[in-house]
Amino acid sequence: MTFDLHRPATISEAVGLSTRLAPAARYIAGGTDLVIQINRKKVFPDHLIDLGQLPGLAGVAETADGYSLGSLTTYRSIELHPAFQGNLSGVIEAARVVGGHQVRNVATVGGNIVNASPAADFVPALLVLDAELEIAGPAGNRIVALRDFVVGPGRTVLGPAEIVTSIRFARLPDRSATAFLKEGRRKAMEISVVCVAACLTLDESGSSCASARLAVGAAAPKAMRPQQAEAYLLNRQPGRVSFAEAGRLAAESSAPISDVRASAAHRRHLVAVMVERALTACHQRILEQGR
Repeated sequence: MTFDLHRPATISEAVGLSTRLAPAARYIAGGTDLVIQINRKKVFPDHLIDLGQLPGLAGVAETADGYSLGSLTTYRSIELHPAFQGNLSGVIEAARVVGGHQVRNVATVGGNIVNASPAADFVPALLVLDAELEIAGPAGNRIVALRDFVVGPGRTVLGPAEIVTSIRFARLPDRSATAFLKEGRRKAMEISVVCVAACLTLDESGSSCASARLAVGAAAPKAMRPQQAEAYLLNRQPGRVSFAEAGRLAAESSAPISDVRASAAHRRHLVAVMVERALTACHQRILEQGR
């Protein structure tokens, strides 16, 4: 197929182009999802609007309160960023399993989120950080919580011509840690059978859970937060018993399908096991921080 390629110089120019050329235009950034869809004849754009040269949309910015990822930030740059080496190591663990090296050099965080795959690896890692998306569009800018952004497979709340410009999340308090685990049919370049992220914070004594956030991918129509499991962990003693029960509750909350990669029953089993392991990893990392 043929299409016209447009390279706007500003976000407002990109939004204007998309508005004028709708519905035959699509935004493109790294292209690792969209190009495949075009080649498989799932989408037929007459116009591609290249966001790759827009200023201010790539890179990691640190503030006193937290972090901001430009929507064009690549997974390779996240994988190597020193800000995520400590209690945000779950962010690195999620980034380093997105495709292979070649994909991570060009694939963008914003593009992967907008693609809205239930098995997107990086989304659970951001969900446990209560991430928010900044969105630009014809009506101006707005903020949407990531947990409200994806509404189903391939579907989001993005309006016509809107662009995700950044992803923001707060710094974690003391005695906190994150972890990310992925299970696939092979070690690399594989779509998740199940993926799990956890963010755990202990109280000042280290003897109970002050906060616990969990997220599960590829086990429901979209990545989900098992709220019953999170609520169960509050004020409980961290350890094998409480973490195993949280895993059981998370599995109970999941709604997986059976497909060529795994049965629904196997996915539920993986959710239970992986939630326990992710929480255990967080707990161990917090203990190591105090040594």
